[in-house]
Amino acid sequence: MRSPVPRFRDVERQASGLQPVQCLPPCHERQNIMWFIKDACGIVCAIITWLLVIFAEFVVLFVMLIPSKNLTYSLVNGTLFNSLAFLALASHFRAMCTDPGAVPKGNATKEYIESLQLKPGQVVYKCPKCCSIKPDRAHHCSVCKRCIRKMDHHCPWVNNCVGENNQKYFVLFTMYISLISLHALVMVVFHFLYCFEDDWTKCSTFSPPSTIILLILLCFESLLFLIFTSVMFGTQIHSICTDETGIEKLKREDPTWEKTPSWEAMKSAFGGALYVAWLSPFTDLSCQKDTLDPVPMFPQGEIIEEDVIEIPLEPH
Repeated sequence: MRSPVPRFRDVERQASGLQPVQCLPPCHERQNIMWFIKDACGIVCAIITWLLVIFAEFVVLFVMLIPSKNLTYSLVNGTLFNSLAFLALASHFRAMCTDPGAVPKGNATKEYIESLQLKPGQVVYKCPKCCSIKPDRAHHCSVCKRCIRKMDHHCPWVNNCVGENNQKYFVLFTMYISLISLHALVMVVFHFLYCFEDDWTKCSTFSPPSTIILLILLCFESLLFLIFTSVMFGTQIHSICTDETGIEKLKREDPTWEKTPSWEAMKSAFGGALYVAWLSPFTDLSCQKDTLDPVPMFPQGEIIEEDVIEIPLEPH
């Protein structure tokens, strides 16, 4: 399996090599449609992620908990592990199927720019790939084929970009995966100790060699997941608190925006004041709905040719 390194896909790093692109007229995109990226690598990685979690469920339940003679131990650990695994997969699904903050395609028209009512002397930029007017801190992803607001990186394991609209779900996914990985490692250690003290044929319904192989595979998987997701969780929390995305750090961009204080940035990323809903992948970021750009209902017109557009000064 390929090394789980997030893919930074920012076409601006290769702007000098861009070929002329024929931009289509703007289209009114339908809203409330599930977001899904048709990327073969991302789809395979997402399926592998689910299969690995299902494998962990199988080993935990059928090798360690169900054969256990201690009913309380099995119920407590089974409930905890399955609850965390469910939240992890739900967070993964939300991170994968939530629009990360895509900028409407093909809105780089004179009519749309005029509708923005910008001040004279202001400069706006057109993305040469998706022919959209780029908001501040937006970057183009060559996998999603869109400019993404506050794009942190493109993660193949969730088959999506991590942006301002789904960063919460990605953080929850990494947190819950690291928790079930740690929980599985602890249970494996206890199970090995129990089996060494007792007859191996009594501590599992599988044969001793099969039991050992399954436990070693689970231990290896859990250790890799724990290291990877813990690092990603810490990196994302640091990015939120410093109000600086992964791409901005990678490109060493000088901040041209007014940085948000850490606590305010956390509340913005997780959808409001500190509450139990922060830990739920089923709550939306309702506090951000009013701050996003309007739905792409912009005037029709021809795509402008310039990539840098300066609003002309008003005549005296």
